[in-house]
Amino acid sequence: MKTKEIAKRGLYIGAGAGLVLFAITGLLPGSFIGGVIGLNIAGSIFGTPLGPSLLPRLIVAASMILGICISGVVFVVGASLLGWLVGYAAEAIKYGKEAAIEAEAKEKSK
Repeated sequence: MKTKEIAKRGLYIGAGAGLVLFAITGLLPGSFIGGVIGLNIAGSIFGTPLGPSLLPRLIVAASMILGICISGVVFVVGASLLGWLVGYAAEAIKYGKEAAIEAEAKEKSK
C-alpha cells in the first residue's frame, strides 16, 4: 500500500465519533461507577457511615475523575481503533483491486 491516507482518515473519524459517544453515553456512567468505587474505598478506610470530613470526599472525587478518564480512554481508543481498522480494510481492498488490474494489464500487453 502506497499511502495510509484512508486508514488515517478512518482513525480521525473514529476518534471524533468516540468523543461524541463518550460525551453522550460514557460521562455519567463513568462518574457513577468511579463514585461507587470511591465510596467503597473510603468506607473501608474510615468506616461505613462517612462523615463530612475532607479526606473521604477527596477519595471519592479522585475515583470519580479516574472513572471518567478510564471511560473516556475506552470510548476514544476503541472507536479510533475501529475506525482505523475499517479504513485499513478499505485501503487494502482498493489497492488490491488496483494491483489486480495492473497485473492483468501487464499480462495482456505481453
